[in-house]
Amino acid sequence: MKSVRIAFYLFALILVFSSVPSLAQDDDGKLRIIVFGAHPDDPEKVGGTMAKFVEQGHKVRLISMTNGNAGHQEMGGGPLAWRRYKETQCAGAAIGAEYIVMDNDDGKLMPTLENREKVIAQIREWKADVVISPRPNDYHPDHRNTGLLVRDAAYMVTVPNIVASVPHLRKNPIFIYMSDRFTQPSPFDPDIVVAIDEMLEKKIDMYHCHTSQMYEWLPYNANILDQVPESDADRREWMASRRMRRSNAERYTELLTELYGEEKAKSIQHVEAFEVSEYGSQPSLEELKKLFPFFN
Repeated sequence: MKSVRIAFYLFALILVFSSVPSLAQDDDGKLRIIVFGAHPDDPEKVGGTMAKFVEQGHKVRLISMTNGNAGHQEMGGGPLAWRRYKETQCAGAAIGAEYIVMDNDDGKLMPTLENREKVIAQIREWKADVVISPRPNDYHPDHRNTGLLVRDAAYMVTVPNIVASVPHLRKNPIFIYMSDRFTQPSPFDPDIVVAIDEMLEKKIDMYHCHTSQMYEWLPYNANILDQVPESDADRREWMASRRMRRSNAERYTELLTELYGEEKAKSIQHVEAFEVSEYGSQPSLEELKKLFPFFN
C-alpha cells in the first residue's frame, strides 16, 4: 500500500512540473517554434505568425509529415514528391524559416510508434518552446494523424529513455493547435489570436510557391481549374482573393479586444488563431503573450 502511495505522489509531481511553461529552452534567449503539418503547404496556415516570429529573430522550423506524392491529378510518386519538396524550400525562404519534409506517403500517414518517435526527435532536436499542429479531428486522415502523432509526443519528449539517441527536453513545451471549423467532438476554442495584416503578403508569397497545389491540384479537385489565370501575377492575385482577402477577424472580436485593445482591434482584418492543447505545459494568458510577443 505504501508503494502505491509513493507512486501516486511521484505521478502528481510529474503533472505539476510538466504544467510549468517553458520560455526559451535554448540559451540564446530566442524562442524556438516548430510547426507540424500533414502535407507540403499545410504549415503555411500559420505562415503570417511564423513570419512575425522570424522578423523578431526567433527560430522557426516547418515540417510536413508526408512528401505530398499523391496530391495531383496528372503526376505522382517520386516526381511529384520532388516537385513539392522544392515548393516547400521556396515557401520557407519566403519568410526565412527552415522547412523539412518527411518521407511518408501522402494519404497513408499512420500514427505508428515509428512516426511518433520521429516527431519526438524533431521536437527535441529543435529544442522547441512552442509546438504547433492541427487538431486530431479533421476531414483528412493525414491531418488527423498528424495531430494525433504530435499530441502523443507531448510529455514523452521529456522522458530520457524514449528515443534515447536524442537528448530529452527538461521542460515540456507548449503544445498548440491551429484553427479549424470542425465541431466534433468539440469546436476550436482559441486562447490567443495574432493579427497578421502586415505579414499577409508574405503568407501569400508562401502559398504562391506551391504551384502544384494552388493552381493545379486544388482547383482541379474543386472543379474550377478553368478559372485559373495564365500569368503568374494574375494567378497570385486570384489565389489571394480566394484564400485570404476576406477578413476573418470578426470571428475573434472579443479576444482581439482583450489582447490589442478596443481601438486597435477594430482595425484588424486578418488573424491566425491558436488553441493551447491540454497535453503540454499550461500557460496563463500573460505567459502565452510572452510566447507570442506581438502585443503591447
